[in-house]
Amino acid sequence: MTTGLASLSLDQLSIDTLRLLAVDTVEKANSGHPGAPLGCAPIAYLLFHKLMRHNPAHAKWSNRDRFVLSNGHASALLYGSLFLTGYDLTLDDLKSFRRWGSRTPGHPERDHTDGVEVTTGPLGQGLAMAVGMAMAEKHLAALYNRPGFNVVDHYTYVLAGDGDMMEGMSHEASSLAGTLGLGKLIIFYDDNLISLDGPTELSFTENTYQRYEAYNWHVQRVADGNDLDAIEAAIEAAKAETGRPSLIGVRTVIGYGSPKAGTNKVHGEAMGAADAAATKKFFGFPEDQSFYVPDDALANWRKARERGAALEAGWNALFESYAKAFPELAAEFERTQKGQLKPGWEKSIPSFPSDKPIATRNAGNAVLNAIAESVPELLGGAADLTASTKTIFKPGANFHVDPTGRNVFFGVRELAMCAAVNGMAAHGGVIPFGSTFFVFSDYAKPALRIAALMGVHSLFVFTHDSIGVGEDGPTHEPIEHLMALRAVPFMTDFRPADANETAAAWRLALERKSPSFMALTRQNVPVFDAAGRDVYASVSKGAYVIQDAANAQVVIVATGSEVAPSLAAAKLLAADGIRARVVSFPSWKLFEEQSAEYKSSVLPRDLPRLTVEAGSTLGWWKYAGSNGDVLGLVRFGASAPGPTAMANLGFTPENIAARAKALVK
Repeated sequence: MTTGLASLSLDQLSIDTLRLLAVDTVEKANSGHPGAPLGCAPIAYLLFHKLMRHNPAHAKWSNRDRFVLSNGHASALLYGSLFLTGYDLTLDDLKSFRRWGSRTPGHPERDHTDGVEVTTGPLGQGLAMAVGMAMAEKHLAALYNRPGFNVVDHYTYVLAGDGDMMEGMSHEASSLAGTLGLGKLIIFYDDNLISLDGPTELSFTENTYQRYEAYNWHVQRVADGNDLDAIEAAIEAAKAETGRPSLIGVRTVIGYGSPKAGTNKVHGEAMGAADAAATKKFFGFPEDQSFYVPDDALANWRKARERGAALEAGWNALFESYAKAFPELAAEFERTQKGQLKPGWEKSIPSFPSDKPIATRNAGNAVLNAIAESVPELLGGAADLTASTKTIFKPGANFHVDPTGRNVFFGVRELAMCAAVNGMAAHGGVIPFGSTFFVFSDYAKPALRIAALMGVHSLFVFTHDSIGVGEDGPTHEPIEHLMALRAVPFMTDFRPADANETAAAWRLALERKSPSFMALTRQNVPVFDAAGRDVYASVSKGAYVIQDAANAQVVIVATGSEVAPSLAAAKLLAADGIRARVVSFPSWKLFEEQSAEYKSSVLPRDLPRLTVEAGSTLGWWKYAGSNGDVLGLVRFGASAPGPTAMANLGFTPENIAARAKALVK
């Protein structure tokens, strides 16, 4: 150890090692954010080294405390903490920060880097997902814990910055967390008075602490971000507050120890060699060495491995006793933690007769309640729209009143709802869903994208899926929304044509274990006769021939509520001597997963095709082909009864038949 370092306490040496690893990580990449790691390293040290229940050798231990870096641009802080405590991350990984193929991408990515809980970076997302993680913990603790056996007992910690606090979704999510009384959620607010553009007084002068008090949070302030005792005392006080989530505001100095400390100049770019050397000199580290990790500091940090192994071993012993006392509960806990569905659960899915029309939102409710007992890990709700989206368990307890309850009333908070769903899914042990009107998926789009990036098992139910909404008019009638979400990689789309396709969509959404959305109708639609047809197998292919004709001359391809008028159009064409095949196309994503042979068997290349969907035409030409036609919308909807709107905008059997007839040469 160099002379300058010998005088440091082991705690201080360890903190400064983390600080300068972050500096070198950013400097080597010539890209990144060194300011927040320099200011927040004491918080990370206390959590990862001393206070969090985690096992670096087993990052997925179910009863671990969760840490979410909501200000994900400070990823060098997280990567350094993970390396030092002994997760599956090396010094070479830090040296390849932000490089192609690296395990240390610019912002943290779930399942890409060992120890990263959720994908963060878009500000506010991490904080809102942490609310969902705390919701999952509270729900599972209420379900499984028994006197003397707290097998679910952990905290969710968040580090958030001014940008997180400014983002609207943090307001939504924090309000929800206060309402739900999430006592095991603890947020550290890095209150450093600086944002990217400069001092926060340029744009952010509110009293954040009073706002959180109004949200029913337990609020504390720590005046000095280098005061370990004060930070630890605040954490212990937060843990003692069991009925409210906690906000701990910590006054840090961005870029602490660097020549540009306390300014926005150290926020989002490498320091440069001279400033990096000056920063190392400030802390007494060798100025000419990069990625220098003193042996004493590393040994101190790595104590987390021994401590974590002991914590997990203690929990394993507890769970072993729990399994003897409560074998059925233990088996259920293990099954849901593995993400496995009950064997034979799909037998509870109902089928629907073709004797009367039913809105697919109502069919969805019937499916949801039919599978409630066989899929007990399913929970969720709506953004103040359960009566409209039909996403409610009957009977079912209110999560807010009884945390064993599966009905979550998210309030009018679409973005926070979907982010919380992602957090619950990332936590594990539950399969969460959120719902709202399809047009309001616009409010939730950032969270839908993060769901796809993470690949978590988040389900989104969107109803009122087209201009069939009717009188509410164009503000409530989605047009571009299907295409916007179909464009999201790894997101599975479902727009079922009838009740039985809806049942199949629910089954597939639960089986795929990845993010899915459903677009369901407000209006009643016919239920097609499913006799002799395996609807589930058909929907699993994404598109299938729902009605064929010998030596077909034209193919009509339709989704959702437009399948019924397309079938009627085929009858009109038959009366004119034109043979039409009708294809139901409930999922683009699933269809694209099929073989080329299957695709061409459904959509023969030598037949002209007409696609029919009451939404944007963008993208449909891929399936219509150069000799086909696309019937859709290049305008917004209109306020009128649903059938009137559909008719005036061309979605009638007569118009569909006319457009198809024009393609037949």
